Parts: sequence; structure tokens; C-alpha cells
Amino acid sequence: MAEILVLYYSRDGATAEMARQIARGVESVDGVSARIRTVAEVGPQHEAVGDSIPESGPPYASIDDLKECDGLAMGSPTYYGNMASALKYFIDHTTPLWLSGALIGKPASVFTSTGSMHGGQETVLLSMMLPLLHHGMMIMGLPYNTEDLMNTSSGGTPYGASHMAGSGGDARLSDEEIRMCQIQGQRLAETTAKLNR
Repeated sequence: MAEILVLYYSRDGATAEMARQIARGVESVDGVSARIRTVAEVGPQHEAVGDSIPESGPPYASIDDLKECDGLAMGSPTYYGNMASALKYFIDHTTPLWLSGALIGKPASVFTSTGSMHGGQETVLLSMMLPLLHHGMMIMGLPYNTEDLMNTSSGGTPYGASHMAGSGGDARLSDEEIRMCQIQGQRLAETTAKLNR
């Protein structure tokens, strides 16, 4: 069975909900499962400060989670047009995988949540792609035959699913945003399954 790693950081829960919806899309494809993982907070000394096991939710990701996956969906809230420092800290420590070429040829996609319509969701999605391209991964977005891309008044981009959480971070995912997350997960899973035949 192929396995997709759904890796994310979420402060207020919106990106975590997107991860769950992407995982639903992944698991709608026969022969593919989702492994959901998060990352620890980063402290003012620029190091991970979380306990070894989170109080609730999925476990923290390890380098082995990335190494073992057949595909990757990676998500972060938007911070000034860039990914959260906690996720960047984790990705910055994947050099052993880069040196071994462990991620070369694996499909990947990205997703984000932001506080406002113009909060930088497209730039964060593009910036999240950069380390994945350096790892030799194959990047997948949302094609324009995804009808919700043309109809949404909140999140959604061709670079990957997005959500407008509002300034308080508490807006629920819209029906369009949920469908786009699930379509993105399904598309990633279908491609991963084809590559693993």
C-alpha cells in the first residue's frame, strides 16, 4: 500500500483541518493511506521546544516519516507570505535526505491557511515548493478543471489548496475549500499510486 505523508503546522486549527480534509481525499483512493504528522513549536532561541509527544493530535514528524512516504502534502499557515518557522525548522533539518536523494521522484503538494484574502497565500505556497524542488520532488497543484477554483470567494489557488481563516483564525472551511482540499489529496494519491505500480 502506498502512503502519503500529510505534514503540517497549525496554530489555531485551520491548517490542521485542511490536513484532515486532504487526508480524506488521499484515503478515497484504493491502495493509498495517509500518515498525518505535525511539527513542534520553535522557541525564541530558534530551536524546537515542544515535548517529544504532543498533548493532542497527531505525533510530531520525524525524518523517517519523510523517508518512508511515497508522496507528501505539506501545509502551513501564512506568516508574512512565508511558511511558519516551525515547519521551516523541520525542513531545514532534512539535509540527510537531500544527500541520499531519498525524496527524488516522489510527488508533493502544498496547502495553506491565511488571515485575509490578500494575506500572501500564493507566495507561501510557492516558497514551500522551493525546498521540495531541491529535494527532487514532483510538485502538483490544483488544475483549473477544479470547478471551485472559478467559483470560490475565499480560498483556492492553482498552486494548492488555501483557506481564508479570518483575522481571528476561527473561520471554518467553506464547502469549496473542503472540496479543493479533498481533490488535492485525491489527485496526489492517484498520481502516487500510478508511480508505485
